[in-house]
Amino acid sequence: MTTRRALLIGAASVAAGGLGLTGFPRPAWAGAQIEEPLADAVRTALSAAIANDAPPVPVFSNTAARIAYLRWLSVMSDRLYKRIKNFTSRIEFLQTVWYESHRAGLQTSLVLGLIQVESNFRKFVVSRAGALGYMQVMPFWTRQIGNGDPTTLFHMQANLRFGCVILRYYLDRERGNLFMALGRYNGSRGQAQYPNAVLGAQKRWLYAPDLNL
Repeated sequence: MTTRRALLIGAASVAAGGLGLTGFPRPAWAGAQIEEPLADAVRTALSAAIANDAPPVPVFSNTAARIAYLRWLSVMSDRLYKRIKNFTSRIEFLQTVWYESHRAGLQTSLVLGLIQVESNFRKFVVSRAGALGYMQVMPFWTRQIGNGDPTTLFHMQANLRFGCVILRYYLDRERGNLFMALGRYNGSRGQAQYPNAVLGAQKRWLYAPDLNL
């Protein structure tokens, strides 16, 4: 067994919060993105979006916007407590989700809903299809637009960045049709089960329209 494969299997078996009553890791959502050829221009744009390693530090135009963000952070922290118990880890996760979703032009509540459905906020989970981490990103994406190392997807910000960039790409490809973009993200384009699950989960994470969440 290769070191990389051993790491992936080991990570799956110790997935934080991923143990059911039987003691075995609960599987993540079964679907996954389907590998498709990318035009050179698209590959270059997506690679650039992934490579920009700016830290998740939000910038606000005024004090009111910053206060609204801090209120959102407090409310979301309370809602997420049962899934991520450690306060520091929870706040860091929320800050990064907020940053990466806004960077990709996505609703933060939508991304949180997708994460809930895909991994139930488990960092190291591996699906039956081989998708990794919070946003269940397929390893082929690291080869197409990343550094080629799938274990990168177990790093929180890298996983969230890949997931948000990929969802944005699918949304653009589907000309803004969120239903179809979510289906494509799951590898079940045109089927209702997955989009309905994500949109249903999104409701839990809705908060304030002035934050575009």
